[in-house]
Parts: sequence; structure tokens; C-alpha cells
Amino acid sequence: MFNLKEFISYGKQSIDEEDIQTVIDTLRSPNLTQGPKVTEFEQAVANYIGVKYAVAFCNGTAALHGACYAAGIVEGDEVITSPITFAASANCVRYVGGTVVFVDIDPETYNIDPKRIQEKITVETKAIIPVDFTGQPANMDEIMEIAKEHNLVVIEDGAHSFGAEYKGQKVGTQADMTMFSFHPVKPITTAEGGVIVTNNEEYYKKLLKFRSHGIEQTSYAQEQGGWYYEMTELGYNYRMTDLQAALGLSQMTKLDQFIERRREIAKLYTETLKEIKYIITPQQLDNTVSGWHLYMIQLKGVNRKYIFEEMHAANIGVHVHYIPVYWHPYYQQLGYKKGLCPVAEDWYKNALTLPIHPQLSDEEVTFILNKLILNINEFATK
Repeated sequence: MFNLKEFISYGKQSIDEEDIQTVIDTLRSPNLTQGPKVTEFEQAVANYIGVKYAVAFCNGTAALHGACYAAGIVEGDEVITSPITFAASANCVRYVGGTVVFVDIDPETYNIDPKRIQEKITVETKAIIPVDFTGQPANMDEIMEIAKEHNLVVIEDGAHSFGAEYKGQKVGTQADMTMFSFHPVKPITTAEGGVIVTNNEEYYKKLLKFRSHGIEQTSYAQEQGGWYYEMTELGYNYRMTDLQAALGLSQMTKLDQFIERRREIAKLYTETLKEIKYIITPQQLDNTVSGWHLYMIQLKGVNRKYIFEEMHAANIGVHVHYIPVYWHPYYQQLGYKKGLCPVAEDWYKNALTLPIHPQLSDEEVTFILNKLILNINEFATK
């Protein structure tokens, strides 16, 4: 019989000795930050995705902030996004003074529903931030068509989808800008970190300046001498360090195997749970390949809190992603009301995240499944 030795988290970094040695080597180098590793990492990301530019940031939230700045979003502009996401997808709009417009989700994919986007577009709408929730790409063809019709910027929140594919291409080639996150639970990690990828040179230049205090070498600065620089706009210190980038470079060599393992685990979950009448397993959008950052089920006719607590009592770290963003007190104080996106709210009330990460063994997956089914059956027979 398999015995669980430690708590199984819903997500976990996969660090090996090669990763550790790479960081140690950088610690011994002349540059801990603002050195060559960041540029090397950016190029590796750009090459992997198949885009011209990648700009690394200290975290994914900072990267989204930079994208909103580069897109020219200012006070009075409206930006459409999904309510089922981490708060940063909406907060980045607030950072630049914009107004967040939440659009309901597709009940099958859990991503923003393109058919509902049209209903929320006004003369003030400036951008759309679709979210690749759980690692499944959003319906980018329809979203980009809507954006083109209304002259909107599309910033894809790919925090969950690094390595995922949309119609034969890597996620990151469809939108005007795409953000990827490198938090420890994400497909690869730089401890903390994020990146914006784009093919737009104007956005690229704005992002570079934004992440480094708004400072640049102007023509006047060049006349003065090599020491001189000018801050032409108010920027931020959002730079990634060489230590983070070195770890990211090492992790990049393992990304595809990490994604493959996530897909194997997702398949094991789905094959076992699809016939359980109290569970709805996740569906996939046609012609997409999820990165499976999260594996989300829906419970029907079973008390989620009971299942959550029983699984945790068995050292299995099931979780819930996420509370609808506009339910948070900050957004309630801005005037958003519960009931705004009924499909999303109904989905949230039944959602449960199962552990999924490359270090999970088949034995652990079987243990998780057996405990989940046992707890569901015990509740159902009460």
C-alpha cells in the first residue's frame, strides 16, 4: 500500500542540481543584476515562443502593469477582462487609472466568453485582457477579430499558459502583448518573475523604459558623455535580476518535459473522474493544447468545504482558484456588485483544484484520486 510521506501541494517548483549550480555560478560572477543573464533569458523566451521581443520583469504583475502602460491605457479608459483570474489581471488596469469591465466566462472552457465581450464594448474601451485560465488558451481568434473591429489592444494574460499551444502555435504569438509568469508554481520558475512578449517594436521600447525608472539614453545624454542619462517619464524599478534569469535559463531546457508530465497527470485525472456523476472534468477548446498549470473540477451535489477539509486532513492540498475578482472588498468599494457575472459565480461555487505538478508520481496521483472518490462517496451516502 502506498503511504503518503509529506503534504502534497497543488503546485510546486521542480528544481534540480543543474538549476542550483547555474545560480551558484551567477553568484560568483561580477553581475548579480543588470548583467548578461537577463538578456540571454529574454532571447531564450522569445526564441521558444517565436516572437521578436521579450522583456523580463521582477514578477508577472509588474509585467502586466508595464503592458498596460505600453498600450497607453490612462484614466477614463475601460479594459475588459475575466472575473475568474488572480486579482493582478484586473489590478494592472487600476494601476494606470483605467476602469475594469468584467465579462462572464464560457461555462465549458472557464475562459472569458468572446460572445459576451461585444456587449460590453463602449467608446471608452481601450483594451481586452483575456486570461488563459488553468493553462488553457483563450479563444484568441474571436477575441482578436473583435479587437481589430474596434481598434483595441489585446494583452493576453498567459500566467498559466507558458508552453501551451493555440492552433499549432505557441501561446504568445496571437495577442499584441502576452504576459507569462515564473512564480514557483508556474510551468518554469525564476523564483519570482514575469515577461512580456511582443512583435511590436514600439511596445518593446516602452516596456524597456518602464521597467527601469523611465530612464533612457537620449540624444542629448549622448552629447553630454557616457555617464549622463535622463528620466523622460515616470517609470518603476521592475527589473529582473541575473540570479532570477540564470535560474530561468536552466529551467527553459526542461520546460517541454515539465509540460508533458502535467499533461500525463491531467489525462490520469480525466480518465478516472469523467464517469463520476458528482464531478465535471475540464473540457478543452478545439485545436488547443493546455499547459495544465491547474486541474480544475466542478463538484455537483457535494459540499465543497467538506471535501476540501477531508482532503487536507489526508495531506492533499486541494485548493480553489479563484474567488471572482469583483467579490474582493476593494472592488466592492468601487461599486461592483455580486451577480455581475452569474456563470462565473456559479462555476466558482463548485470549483476545486487538484494537485498537478511535474514532481507528482503516479502513485501520488492514484492516492489523490482514491481519497477524492472515497470522500465524495462518503458525503453522498450521508
